[in-house]
Amino acid sequence: MSIVLSASVRQNLLSLQSTADLLSTTQNRLATGNKVNSALDNPTNFFTAQGLNNRASDINNLLDSIGNGVQVLQAANTGITSLQKLVDTAKSIANQVLQAPAGYTTKSTVSSTALAGTADDLVDGTVLDATDQLQIAATAGHAAVNFTFTATTSLADLNAALATSNLSASLDSTNQLVISTTNDTASSTIGAVTFTNTGGGTVTFGAAGSAPVADAASQTIRASLVKQYNDIITQVTTTSQDASFNGINLLNGDDLKLTFNETGKSTLNIKGVTFNAAGLGLASLTSGTDFLDNSSANAALTKLSAASTVLRTQASSLGSNLSVVQIRQDFNKNLINVLQTGSSNLTLADTNEEAANSQALSTRQSIAVSALALANQSQQSVLQLLR
Repeated sequence: MSIVLSASVRQNLLSLQSTADLLSTTQNRLATGNKVNSALDNPTNFFTAQGLNNRASDINNLLDSIGNGVQVLQAANTGITSLQKLVDTAKSIANQVLQAPAGYTTKSTVSSTALAGTADDLVDGTVLDATDQLQIAATAGHAAVNFTFTATTSLADLNAALATSNLSASLDSTNQLVISTTNDTASSTIGAVTFTNTGGGTVTFGAAGSAPVADAASQTIRASLVKQYNDIITQVTTTSQDASFNGINLLNGDDLKLTFNETGKSTLNIKGVTFNAAGLGLASLTSGTDFLDNSSANAALTKLSAASTVLRTQASSLGSNLSVVQIRQDFNKNLINVLQTGSSNLTLADTNEEAANSQALSTRQSIAVSALALANQSQQSVLQLLR
């Protein structure tokens, strides 16, 4: 036997059930903080928000590798800064060689027989005549010399020609023309000398320069500077090898590839360099061979200056790459925030609105219960008559 409800009771019951459903939904939203908890609530918003959250998660996972990339670049930059300081220290050692006492008490020289001319005019027409030729063979640090005298050749003219070969000429107290090496090539010996009297001059020269005489005290100082220099060069190599982070060393030939987005299409490839001593064009010196005179020190300074230029260029490149990586790192952080905010806008509930709805539905539920009671009063009146 089925229960028959009046139309008014049935209507009030349906209203009460609808209110209870709405109240349940509102309370669920207040409990979870979301207005969309599953695809059943709102398929479009749910799957869109899920896609936004997934992308934000993928990009967030890349932030760790980007952060490591920043540290790799920082380590390389720190290494370059230290290498630059080491190169500057090596420069100061080479400059000490230039400031040290001459390494030789007597330099290599070659002399002529006495001239009849003066410093202002070496050519007198008899002992030394126009078109006479002086030739000096090339040796270490000295280019070959081939000089032709003219009727007005002065000592200054001859010295101007000899300077390119690191030689100089002077007249001694007996008016002999003395040719000697400069301080820059004091360790070298003047090459074979040939005088050709094309013009008929009668002067003669020694066949070759005398051997230089080393200054023992000065050479001891220079040998010590060679050791100091070599210690610095060793540190250049070890420092470049130690400038790594997480197994990647941009100063020891390793490359770095950074990925900035979840598809792997936005990347940055940073090519590593080899900045050990050899990579910078530097090498250890040999005691007893190097730093004997200024020429060796100047050669070292030239290589060190070139190394400094290379280091500064690479530091600029690393700085540029570091800026790019940091900009992309900040961009990714901001993009994650945008994606998560967009997802929240699609799924989060307005707690103030839901709280008001809950209160209104509770009131409506109370009213519906009262209305249902009133609808039942007619049936209760019939019951009273039957009694």
